[in-house]
Amino acid sequence: MKIVVLAKQVPDSGNPRTLTDNDKTVDRENADLVLNEMDEYAIEEALKMKEAFDGEVTVLSVGPATATDTVRKALQMGADKGVLVTDDAIAGSCAVGTAKVIAAALGKLEWDLVLSGAEATDGRVSVIPAMLSELTGATQLTGARSIGIEDDVVTIERQVDGGFEVVQGQMPAIISVWDTINEPRYPSFKGIMAAKKKPIDQWSLADVDVDASEVGLENATSEVLEAAPRPPRQAGEKVVDEGDGGTKLVQYLVSQKLV
Repeated sequence: MKIVVLAKQVPDSGNPRTLTDNDKTVDRENADLVLNEMDEYAIEEALKMKEAFDGEVTVLSVGPATATDTVRKALQMGADKGVLVTDDAIAGSCAVGTAKVIAAALGKLEWDLVLSGAEATDGRVSVIPAMLSELTGATQLTGARSIGIEDDVVTIERQVDGGFEVVQGQMPAIISVWDTINEPRYPSFKGIMAAKKKPIDQWSLADVDVDASEVGLENATSEVLEAAPRPPRQAGEKVVDEGDGGTKLVQYLVSQKLV
């Protein structure tokens, strides 16, 4: 079984994130860049499938040259090889442009399954798996909390409000996963050393047959017009209990339409 895992480099969600002043894109130069947390669960699930079905895992990323570090971490976890599509023309691409590049790269690879996190912590639009399904014609199975495979049929449990759905589809399939599906492994020392010898191919837009006019900030379908930092947190209202604290508290809750 051949599995491709999508991995995105994003600003660390644990630190402040900002946009650049000139084009309102993510300020990468002043951010701590890490592997998208949700994609770690997709990588772990791919590695479990590799172990169960004697498969091969390829990590695919689209981004600047620094995203090599993101691909390398996936290799340290146990993936077999990596592909990074990097081109100056891709910078500022919207989800539509990014999906076109990923789909084109997938067209250059052999795969039975594509796994990804359900969302990226920077954009949080959660649409790339669905777009890839449309562009590639592969089965779409999104929001998985568990995955089962028998012959060429994939069965997932999909998280929904108040429970889950059981959904089936034929391979090839594109599956997105939530963080309830597993517990990602930490790279071992052996894995870190082994990753140094694993190949990471770098492809340009020309390599995947995508024209620069289809991607980039100038051709994006959406635009950030204005951005402002989050306002500082305001001090709360203090209620002094002088024997009537309960009454004052209820009055405040009523004023805020909380009761």
